[in-house]
Amino acid sequence: MKRREFIEKTAATTALMGLGLSLSSFESSKTKQLTVLHTNDVHSYIDPFPPTHPKNPNMGGVARRAALIESIRAENPNVLLLDAGDIFQGTPYFNYYGGELEFKLMSMMRYDLATLGNHDFDNSIDGFYAQLPNAKFDFVSANYDFSNTVLNGLVKPYKIFHKNGIKVGVFGLGVGLDGLVDKKNYKETVYNDPVSVSQDMARILKHEQKCDLVICLSHIGYEYKNDPDKICDVKLASLTKDIDLIIGGHTHTFLDKPTVLKNAAGEDVLVNQVGCYGVNLGRVDFYFDTDKEKIAQGKSIVV
Repeated sequence: MKRREFIEKTAATTALMGLGLSLSSFESSKTKQLTVLHTNDVHSYIDPFPPTHPKNPNMGGVARRAALIESIRAENPNVLLLDAGDIFQGTPYFNYYGGELEFKLMSMMRYDLATLGNHDFDNSIDGFYAQLPNAKFDFVSANYDFSNTVLNGLVKPYKIFHKNGIKVGVFGLGVGLDGLVDKKNYKETVYNDPVSVSQDMARILKHEQKCDLVICLSHIGYEYKNDPDKICDVKLASLTKDIDLIIGGHTHTFLDKPTVLKNAAGEDVLVNQVGCYGVNLGRVDFYFDTDKEKIAQGKSIVV
């Protein structure tokens, strides 16, 4: 099946947010659209999978992703391109170039923002720092305290974007590093509780900064059914409020469409993750009316 045919036939979810309006209510010249594109756990997969691969034949690859992203930007110039971490580690490209190629290619694709995954520490925090000049986009992490590291001041808790009159706040979250990453690799990085940090970030972005949309760029994992007490995106959504979209990573969870959950205030929040290795590109379209009420449609697109 050709990519265009797949995009047209991919089932989309519609989350009716705020007033529960239908998409037809927003079909006017005054409606503003914001398209959020996202990846996670690409793990240095630069090339597409070979035709003989048992699971992902002819799928993925930076060149195809770049072409798809540009075709979407041609439809709607108001695009945010985000990554939820684990950019590094997985192919010889990382072993040889240490992340240089990954950051340069993401910069060429004009990524707007990313957060750090646990594997982004694999060449140590110093190795990550050494590659930052190759990244023409920023990194955010609100629950990693980098105060006593080389990343102090370079990785911010959040970033605000202005797109066609829409104010978007994006903050980052990282998974607990103790026991997952060698201490000598993350050094003095301090891990803070994702739930309390998220609630603080959402309050700042929604109420103090007056953002129309709040996005959490998360690398804590979608869900842990064998460990129900472990914090994950699904639990985070239900325990917090004022977050509109959680873009996840870490668990390599393939979702065909975003999950729609209720937050602590009983309002809708979308949670999405698109697997791993760059075989999918996530897309969530937000539509804002003149009162900034919004609805969203989301789907996963095969690259």
